[in-house]
Amino acid sequence: MKQMINSISVFGLGLIGGSFALAVKNKFPDINIYGVDQNPDHAAKALELNLINEIKSADDKEVLESDLIILAIPVSAIYDLLPALLSNISENTVIIDGGSTKAGICHNVGQHPKRAQYVAAHPIAGTEYSGPEAAFPKLFEGKKNIICEYDLSSEKAKSYANWLFEIVGMKNIFMDAENHDKHLAYVSHLSHISSFMLGLTVLNIEKDEENILNLAGSGFASTVRLAKSSPEMWAPIFQQNKSHLSKALDEYILQLQHFQKQLAEGNSAELKSLMHKANEIRKVLK
Repeated sequence: MKQMINSISVFGLGLIGGSFALAVKNKFPDINIYGVDQNPDHAAKALELNLINEIKSADDKEVLESDLIILAIPVSAIYDLLPALLSNISENTVIIDGGSTKAGICHNVGQHPKRAQYVAAHPIAGTEYSGPEAAFPKLFEGKKNIICEYDLSSEKAKSYANWLFEIVGMKNIFMDAENHDKHLAYVSHLSHISSFMLGLTVLNIEKDEENILNLAGSGFASTVRLAKSSPEMWAPIFQQNKSHLSKALDEYILQLQHFQKQLAEGNSAELKSLMHKANEIRKVLK
């Protein structure tokens, strides 16, 4: 694929931002990639690992005049930073974010005079690991990428975004921001809460860490894997999506309470029935 741009600034040099940088560098080593991160250790490590070419500040001229800015920072930071960035970037710069919530962020810049220079995106990719060391160039290959309010982005912004997502190997799907947040609350955000709370429950009731290590099988390891995710990233996601997430939690708690009641009453038939119903997820996730 033809090189479309000459410079990229990546805000947030962890798993997502670092993986974008590596994927681009692998395909187009001549593109200059600037890194911006409030954590000086992360910035230094990203430079050491050759994820970026230079460390910059958010208000540096080279950053504000980059062809493309990628925001791979917590959604609360995107919400606060994006309007100011739009106000200060050059007329030729495009901003893409990778936040896991979209409605609040999109609403916050909905009337901004440079709204067309922004593409609201959410790559459905990640691991439980964080920091520059977690980044790898094939993170996004074969993954889906959600773009919201696509019609509000300029043709130039769309072309830059499509170029980036194609070279990292993602397939775009399109949703409005409110539906994005609602459905992600059900199929992603709730599962992270479940994993965090399962990990916390086991740590609270099983005081012998050696038992956890010796007795935990692959089922526990896979179920609690997400509990190793970054709280600094996930707490803002939960807060920004609290309305949809609260509804999802209400239903989840009802299901747990019903299961607990059947267990206490010794109702094996109903327990089996509930699990058979849950098995139907196989039809969706093959």
